Amino acid sequence: METITMNQAASHLNQKVQINAWLTNKRSSGKIAFLQLRDGKTYFQGIVLKAEVGDEVFDTVKSLGQESSLKLIGTVQADDRSALGYELLVHSVEVIGESHDYPITPKEHGTDFLMDHRHLWLRSSRQHAIMQIRNEIIRATYEFYNDRGFIKIDPPVLTGSAPEGTTELFHTKYFEEDAYLSQSGQLYMEAAAMSFGKVFSFGPTFRAEKSKTRRHLIEFWMMEPEMAFTDHEQSLKVQEEYVAYLVRNTIDNCSMALETLGRDIDVLEKYTQVPYPRIEYTEAVQLLKDNGFDDIEWGDDFGSPHETFIANQHEQPVFIVNWPRSIKPFYMKVNPDNPETVLCADMIAPEGYGEIIGGSQRIDDYETLAENIKAFNLDLAVYAWYLDLRKYGNVPCSGFGLGLERAVAWISGIEHIRETSPFPRLLNRLYP
Repeated sequence: METITMNQAASHLNQKVQINAWLTNKRSSGKIAFLQLRDGKTYFQGIVLKAEVGDEVFDTVKSLGQESSLKLIGTVQADDRSALGYELLVHSVEVIGESHDYPITPKEHGTDFLMDHRHLWLRSSRQHAIMQIRNEIIRATYEFYNDRGFIKIDPPVLTGSAPEGTTELFHTKYFEEDAYLSQSGQLYMEAAAMSFGKVFSFGPTFRAEKSKTRRHLIEFWMMEPEMAFTDHEQSLKVQEEYVAYLVRNTIDNCSMALETLGRDIDVLEKYTQVPYPRIEYTEAVQLLKDNGFDDIEWGDDFGSPHETFIANQHEQPVFIVNWPRSIKPFYMKVNPDNPETVLCADMIAPEGYGEIIGGSQRIDDYETLAENIKAFNLDLAVYAWYLDLRKYGNVPCSGFGLGLERAVAWISGIEHIRETSPFPRLLNRLYP
């Protein structure tokens, strides 16, 4: 007899199998018990007939507490009423580990309570669905870039230089030297691109922001490709194709998870169509002013209400391109059509989820980059290695970063970004 998980049920129809699972809920009558079960891969139902298992086992089943762990032997049956399409007719039940007074009961709980029990909240059907979508986005990311000739490079988590200034970095000491938890691997990825042509990284990044919005985390995962011999327009094409690819694969491979979360597949389908629309930053400012936003002027960064309004004018993610030099980092290349702006873009997700990608073409001239570093009051010596990239065979180079948690929140259609990270560090609360 084979031990399986229930997502393998189709190939074991009408066969006797063993399944190890946890009990998430149950209901029973005098002669039949319905067990809601989770085996780590999916949720499914087990049917226990008193006449099949006997009085002693049936009484044991009726007394089981939520999250008890079980070894079940039974026959896989088709079940058209189930989203999975199958259920287990149970022949025997062995209790592996009892569970009593499980704190997350099948009632409404507040988000703060659930975050305090994050180690248990991960077992819920909603969290299970979100993590499945998160996993699919990671899997599809590797597939997308590997299929297009990229190589994965891992930049350091502790860094001595900051791509976007040090005001939002966690400071530490690396022996006698200053060091920071990385806010981006971009600078290192540029060095890697000069070796391999097309590279990407995928790892943790940190922002020292005590933000209380639903959009921000202190620790999150960032996907960052960097591409040599690539200009800004070519990079935008990669960005939209990548995001459309993530949405397409989530629809195709996570249908049950999306159904659990109540996500409208028809809405997601619109996001698989490229190209995505674009709007110049200058046009976006005027659009906002024309529609009653009197809190924005040219040269200001956009807040959540501004991004949401712009996104609501489109049915797909939208690029806001060519931002003012004054509010963007030192490494971005000046726009030759308007020297007050740089060749960059933020991709704004629909439905109020905000920026999910930020990218730009990088400065490829040594002197210009050196002047920018000084103008931003950064230590030229610290960035000497980065300047070296412009001395020895430099080429046009572009790249971008996608925040995983915000992308997961958007594709999943959930409210709180902190639900998308298995153990998020949020605000000033460090999870034990």
